[in-house]
Formats: sequence, structure tokens, C-alpha cells
Amino acid sequence: MNETEELLNALFQAVVSGNIQEAKKIAGKAVSQGVSADETLEKMTEAMHVVDRKYERKEYFIVDVASSASAMREAFKIIQPHLQMKSIDIAGKIVMGSLKGNIQSIGKDIVTATLRAAGFQVVDLGVDVSPDAFVDAVIQEEPQIVGISVSVDETIPFLKGVVDRLQQENLRNRVKIVIGGPAVSEKIRKKYGADAYAKDAWDCVRKARNLIDELRKDMVLRSD
Repeated sequence: MNETEELLNALFQAVVSGNIQEAKKIAGKAVSQGVSADETLEKMTEAMHVVDRKYERKEYFIVDVASSASAMREAFKIIQPHLQMKSIDIAGKIVMGSLKGNIQSIGKDIVTATLRAAGFQVVDLGVDVSPDAFVDAVIQEEPQIVGISVSVDETIPFLKGVVDRLQQENLRNRVKIVIGGPAVSEKIRKKYGADAYAKDAWDCVRKARNLIDELRKDMVLRSD
């Protein structure tokens, strides 16, 4: 095992164990030694997936998940300026937020930073965003995509409010909806009429690129 692998594995363990100071220390060391920030972020995301599974198996409690999320957040602050994802050919504008009732921001923050690193302009609405606030932002910002993070099961029905209001404002054919987060899935996407489900930050970049492609093709067809 080389030194880079050792660093990334140590960071993985620090996040899983919720050791904030250790995670920050290792992230700083990784940056100083030229370890790819993209690889570092990917390793931390893998760690949070392990934490999620431990929580599902009742091996971890909410306090453990919160500690791990804090460790990742602090380490992420260190590597964020160094993210160098290859910019995609087609960039666009995205309105991003955590849906009403969702106050955990770490997942959304990671996706937002990854999208920006990939060349997108992202308007971050923050957490606990109401359906009306999403639609008001669409009206004001005129994005191609709305990204909605959902981490709490009980808040999923608020997705309907976003879709319904976009239809009421005659905006549904002008903007695509991407959902993500531990509370949603491809099944939820279909149920509520979103355009894509992204399982992680890199998947969100791919889905956003594809959806903007679709929008531009639709515009060409409508203009013919």
C-alpha cells in the first residue's frame, strides 16, 4: 500500500469513527502532499455510505451519524478549494436546496461543490426550503435544473408541491428536476414526476449534463 492509499484509508476511518480533528488533520496532509481532492472526496463519500449502513443496521445512533457528518464537513472545507473535476462540455444553471423539513446540509453541500467544480453555476438555497421557495427561485434565477435534496422520509410528499407549482406557473417544460438523498430513490422519482434521481454527487453531474442536453434538444424541436 502506497502513502496515498494509507492517507485515504486513514481519512476513511476518521470519518466513519466521527473523529473530527483527525479527519481535518489528514485532509490537510492529503492536500499538502498533492493527493487528488476528487479522490479524497470520493473516499469520504464512501465512508458516509458505511455510516448510513451502520445506522440502518442499528449499529450507529443519530449522534454517531452526526459525528461522522461533522468530520466529513470539516475535512471537506479543507479540500473544497482544490477540487479539479474536469469541466463538462455543456454547463448550465442549477437551483439547489434541501427540501422543507430537511436540515442536514452535508450531502447538498458536497453535491453543490461538485457541480460547481464541473462547470455549473449553482444557486444554493440552503436547507428547509419550501416548495414555493424553490419555484420562486426558478422564476427569479431561470435555471435549467432544480436540484432537491431529501434526507427525511416524512418530507418526501413536499416534492409534489414543487412539481404542482411549477406546472401552475407553466414552468414544468422549461426546467428539469433532479432529486437525491438517502430518503429518495428511482421509485420515488417516478411517483412524484421528477426527471432524474442521482445517487451521489458524480451521478448528479452526469444526470444534470444529460438533462440539459434534453432541454436544448427540446428547444430546437419546438423552434422548428
